[in-house]
Amino acid sequence: MRALAVAAFAAALPLALAAAPAAGEKLGPLPTYTAAYQPTTVDERGLWQQADEQERALRDSPAVIRDAALNAYVKGVLCHAVGEDRCRSVRVYIVRVPAFNATMSPNGTMIVWTGLLLRVRNEAELAAILGHEFGHFELRHSLSSFKSARTTTDIMSWASVLAPYNSGSLATSLIGLHFSYNRAQESDADLMGLRYMRAASYRPAAFPRVWERMMAESDASALGRRRKVTHRYSAGFFDSHPTELTRIATLRAAAGADIDIGEEGIDPFTAAMRPWRTQFLADQIKLNDFGGSEYLLGELADRDWTPDLLLARADLYRERGNPRDLVSAAEFYQAAIDHGCTDPVAWRGLGLSLLRAQQADAGRAALAAYLARAPQAPDRAAMSMLIGSGDAK
Repeated sequence: MRALAVAAFAAALPLALAAAPAAGEKLGPLPTYTAAYQPTTVDERGLWQQADEQERALRDSPAVIRDAALNAYVKGVLCHAVGEDRCRSVRVYIVRVPAFNATMSPNGTMIVWTGLLLRVRNEAELAAILGHEFGHFELRHSLSSFKSARTTTDIMSWASVLAPYNSGSLATSLIGLHFSYNRAQESDADLMGLRYMRAASYRPAAFPRVWERMMAESDASALGRRRKVTHRYSAGFFDSHPTELTRIATLRAAAGADIDIGEEGIDPFTAAMRPWRTQFLADQIKLNDFGGSEYLLGELADRDWTPDLLLARADLYRERGNPRDLVSAAEFYQAAIDHGCTDPVAWRGLGLSLLRAQQADAGRAALAAYLARAPQAPDRAAMSMLIGSGDAK
């Protein structure tokens, strides 16, 4: 029986490895573009149908940002990166989720989370991530991963029938093979993203810089939650992505001597994000991730603490609410006001921080200033009560 199971594994293994990406591939030219691909097999039609259903739900989701200018800008960066012919059939959806992520479905749907837009610093970095996701699409990784997973489960099912007492090690090997396959796909998509950047004259150094900052933010988040910070030089058995260290080294090696040649697109990116950054920052603060948020704010400031960043930092400290945090929060609110902040919520936050820090008179005065600047505030009654009592939570 064990021999039959081994024979089944040997026969099916080439299917699991078919079209496996070469993780060590050098950076070469872009592949020849072909017209938008249409599903032909049963597997493909099934995946496309699932993606179509998900897109229909996405179109009606209140989480989608429908601002024409923001959507046009993000789609424009993608098209500049991968080429107008490639991106013509892509539908981009910007979803209000304060985490770093973007995905692309086999039917041409690209989802970009607002946390990604908050974290990248320029067009080149945005193009790198969008190009990575489009690389998955162009290389048809969704279909390949589906076939790999199905082949793995098929082999494990047959092995459990043919050799039920000896199939454990085989299952472990197959699972490891599947995750290794996914990691290789990620590496190939990284290289495709780098190719797009080079073709569009974006600076390749922007790509590894994204992962360097994501590592640092992860460290800060762990320290803020009093967890141990660890970095591995190689991916774990069940990891579907290479480690950030591996990605950084691979991207820098693939870019070679041209790594610092090209445009970054700082000014147009900053202009496009300016109307949205306050909202994205507010969403980030609500994550209750003090360490990660404090790191992110510092990175965005880069020693230039603008009013919106000071306001977000003040909210962050007030939300944590330790006694010394309230003192810091009041200082940051006041600094935001002194630097030209006109948003009434700055006076609201200042007043609440001062009241909780037992500075009743100053707190009442700040809340009164808030109501004077926002006479139709929805919390007017509550703030008026606090002004009268000098108490706050």
